[in-house]
Amino acid sequence: MEYKDVLELLKQRGALLEGHFKLASGLHSNRYVEKFRLLEDPVTTEKIIAAMAEKVREYEPDVVVGPVTGGVILSYEMARQLGTLAYFTEKTADGGMELRRGFDVAGKKVLLIEDIVTTGGSILKAGEAVRKAGGEVVAFAILVDRSSGRFKPDAPLVTLVTLEIETYQPDNLPDWLAKIPLTEPGSKHARS
Repeated sequence: MEYKDVLELLKQRGALLEGHFKLASGLHSNRYVEKFRLLEDPVTTEKIIAAMAEKVREYEPDVVVGPVTGGVILSYEMARQLGTLAYFTEKTADGGMELRRGFDVAGKKVLLIEDIVTTGGSILKAGEAVRKAGGEVVAFAILVDRSSGRFKPDAPLVTLVTLEIETYQPDNLPDWLAKIPLTEPGSKHARS
C-alpha cells in the first residue's frame, strides 16, 4: 500500500476531519485524524498494518507493544501478521505508562506501535515502560505522523503517512481558527 493509498483510505473512512480541534496534547488544530474511523473496520486495519508490517519486519521483534487504547488493536494486528506476541501499556496514576497483566518483555526485542503522533508523548512513555521492564526497543512504527518533525525517538522510526497539519498554542490562535467552534475529540470527551 502506497502513501497515496493510505491517504485515500483516511478520506474514504471519514478519518480526516476539518474544524477547530483541541488535541490530547493541549494544542489546537484545524485538522484532526480520527483513528477509530480506520480501526473500526477490521479489513481496513488489516490492510494498513500489512503495509506497515513489510516496513518493520527487518527489525525481527519478539513482541509488539502499543499504548492503550488504539495501540491495543494495532499491536494485536501487527503481532498477528508478524507471528509475535501482542502487549499493551496502560496509564499510571502519575501520567506514565506501564506493562501490566503479566506482560514480560525482559530480554526481548520490542516493536512499539502507535496510530497517530502529534507530540509522541504516549509512545515515548510506552517505550520507557518497555525499557524499565528490561525490553529492547528496536523500532517505533507510526501509522500517521503529524508531529511536523518534533517526534524524534531514540530508535528507528517507521511511518506510513506524514501529514503536515499546523498546531497552535491555545493562547496564540489565529483569528480565523478562533472563530470556529471548538471540538474536543477523543475518548476523554465522549458522552455516553
